[in-house]
Amino acid sequence: MCGIVGYIGRQDCKEILLRGLEKLEYRGYDSAGIATINENGVQVFKEKGRIATLREVVDTSVQAQAGIGHTRWATHGVPSRTNAHPHQSNSGRFTLVHNGVIENYSILQREHLENVNLKSDTDTEIIVQLVEKSVSEGLEVEEAFRKTLLQLKGSYAIALLDKENPDVIYVAKNKSPLLVGLGKDGFNVIASDAMAMLQVTDQYVEIMDKEIVILKAESIAIKDLQGNSVERAPYTAELDVSDIEKGTYPHYMLKEIDEQPLVMRRIIEKYRNENGELSIDSHIIESVNDADRIYIIAAGTSYHAGLVGKQFMENWAKIPVEVHIASEFSYNMPLLSEKPLFVFISQSGETADSRAVLVQVKQKGYKALTITNVPGSTLSREADYTLLLHAGPEIAVASTKAYTAQLAVLAILAAVTAQGKDLSLQFDLTKELGIVANTMEVLCGQKEEMEKIAREYLITTRNCFFIGRSVDYYVGLEGALKLKEISYIQAEGFAGGELKHGTIALIEDGTPIIALATQEHVNLGIRGNVKEVVARGANPCIISMKGLEEEGDRFIIPALHEALSPLASVIPLQLISYYAALHRGCDVDKPRNLAKSVTVE
Repeated sequence: MCGIVGYIGRQDCKEILLRGLEKLEYRGYDSAGIATINENGVQVFKEKGRIATLREVVDTSVQAQAGIGHTRWATHGVPSRTNAHPHQSNSGRFTLVHNGVIENYSILQREHLENVNLKSDTDTEIIVQLVEKSVSEGLEVEEAFRKTLLQLKGSYAIALLDKENPDVIYVAKNKSPLLVGLGKDGFNVIASDAMAMLQVTDQYVEIMDKEIVILKAESIAIKDLQGNSVERAPYTAELDVSDIEKGTYPHYMLKEIDEQPLVMRRIIEKYRNENGELSIDSHIIESVNDADRIYIIAAGTSYHAGLVGKQFMENWAKIPVEVHIASEFSYNMPLLSEKPLFVFISQSGETADSRAVLVQVKQKGYKALTITNVPGSTLSREADYTLLLHAGPEIAVASTKAYTAQLAVLAILAAVTAQGKDLSLQFDLTKELGIVANTMEVLCGQKEEMEKIAREYLITTRNCFFIGRSVDYYVGLEGALKLKEISYIQAEGFAGGELKHGTIALIEDGTPIIALATQEHVNLGIRGNVKEVVARGANPCIISMKGLEEEGDRFIIPALHEALSPLASVIPLQLISYYAALHRGCDVDKPRNLAKSVTVE
């Protein structure tokens, strides 16, 4: 959600910090700020709104060789300049930025800061006031920082400046993502995401939970909360700068929709062995085959991918699968089977709700597999196994290419598992995924038609319903999520057969209904459901697959293997949502109130 950057070195840091924050805009935020420090003290600049607004208030005449920056997504206190980060202690000596949620902040305030005048409504300000209080009681800064961290319950990534020690940034992490970047010419940086500081370095060191870092221009020192030194080798962030730029595209979302054929071919290549066969780490396949039940844990778009993945695994590998929303599973764990395997699906690998489940799973001694787009992410590090999506950075808040990549990797996992059990698929998945990639290219080339559909059905409507049966229902859920995320149209996905059990009461004259018809065994059923809503005044838009089409269908998807239709049928829904948002004047890449990486529970 929020983003942190920091720099300490020889250059003036303002532009480095601002550019770093701009690279983190995709994470979602409602305010932003930076603090710089030099021999004259600390200067804080912060504003509600976009980083472009922040730039207008930054004093360009101030020169400073160290500083921290932050983008905030509100959890405590409304979006405002006062609640924006950085926050300062009452004396102004300490300045701090923080990602995460401090669960016991009100207790800490009541027990330790009763007489301290707090300026904001945030949980974050408690941290910086506690540090100052401990220093005022005689502790050195590092010890005061450590003492404060030991009092915190919850998640945090923190960067702290001390006006009296301008040559150091104090850094700490627990549950929220944060990296240290190593410079070559007398500087070091911190960032929530490597792409934020790719402008200055590609060498990064992971910070583990409950570690602190003493960051200086010429050195870094990592310690645990007991003060013990930690050694850890850096790694190279394998990111192409061109992957995180829009290029000629007006929006990242459109670029990422168009990248899906390329991603599909990359996945095929990455998961093929030297014999040209699809292959997955044998330890993963052994763990899947050893399981008596698979539990897929995910949220949002990844949850919808899990629903389709359940069909792959059960139909092909004959292993029962349950799909659960992470935030519910964490607090209401069902009765588990004797030999479960947990599969966590997360684009970022930092989803806090999923990590909360992973912690519980590991405590119980169960095996876990993470399917993610980000190597080295928290879920990837802490699970037993990882399967990468190889989708490249996804910047737009509304996920597109990560979703189809998740489907492809889940399909490969199911297929390779089935082959290991001598279960025949009756088709060549590599060939069929190649057809999917070709179909995706065709669909991405029909933007004008998708724009017409958006104009015809969605520009003035206040709501829209998506219906389907079997896997089309799951794709409908994802289509509805895309539309509501970026266009703010109240959109819902329903199983076609459930309409008559209450939902049909919502149908009014002109209500747009987008119906998917790509599954032969339920084709007649969904078309009957369309007739039911049309009889009550709905305006239907039927998207069918070649071979199942009927007169009056609004759009026809080229034929491909029916089981893999979700990888293609979602693309028209992505494009329709894009154009609906575009023509309703919405911020396509950064919709209101949302965040890309949901790092708070």
